[in-house]
Amino acid sequence: MRSNHEIDYKIIGEEMQYVEVELDPQETAVAEAGSFMMMDDGIQMETIFGDGSQQQNSGFLGKLLSAGKRVLVGESLFMTTYTNMGQGKKRVSFASPYPGKIIPLDLQLLGGKVICQKDAFLCAAKGVSVGIEFQKKLGTGLFGGEGFIMEKLEGDGMAFVHAGGHVMQRELQPGELLKIDTGCIVAFTQQVNYDIQFVGGIKNTLFGGEGVFFATLRGTGTVWIQTLPISRLAGRILSYATFKRKEEGSILGGLGNMLDGDGW
Repeated sequence: MRSNHEIDYKIIGEEMQYVEVELDPQETAVAEAGSFMMMDDGIQMETIFGDGSQQQNSGFLGKLLSAGKRVLVGESLFMTTYTNMGQGKKRVSFASPYPGKIIPLDLQLLGGKVICQKDAFLCAAKGVSVGIEFQKKLGTGLFGGEGFIMEKLEGDGMAFVHAGGHVMQRELQPGELLKIDTGCIVAFTQQVNYDIQFVGGIKNTLFGGEGVFFATLRGTGTVWIQTLPISRLAGRILSYATFKRKEEGSILGGLGNMLDGDGW
């Protein structure tokens, strides 16, 4: 028996996916602002303080604490709930913000807790708690780089996270060690031990770029890995947007622009 709302779902699309959540009467889904795509008539939207989890029944102080944890991982104080106030089943859909895949996580089957990247959460059944995952070691917090302020999803309902590019699910065996770029981690189960490792040496320090730090994940547990972290995609787009070819003194000059389409 689940304490969180029990929702049905369908993931639609290939590269720009969306998840369609089916709600029975009085069932509720919660989502981040900006993820909403469409919904049937009869679904009521409401902005709430925090994540709407059962832990907030303690009153305003409990709600403030829950919302404050979301602020620590860079999320808004508020979330939006979608409740079926009509008769019969109703559907509401949430879209991924960039090309990639949506990963369904049944928290009841995953031990009640999954740790994920701070920008990975998309939506969930009402009752799922979204908060900060405190780091096990001081070094993790200091040197996590782009991705190691993590957030945790707790409860026994369905939650959905999104990832960039292709997604691989890896089952770590007892004692198995996986070294991975911090930005490529989407999520992992709570049994997985994780840390940040520094790659020493003069060559690595001077020329390694983003490879100076990487995460170490040790089994047993499940890890979801993405091929295209949003930070990496944004960095490439920014580098192209701010790059200006210097034509003075070049052999091709304006002809180079013409060949790649800039001169037409």
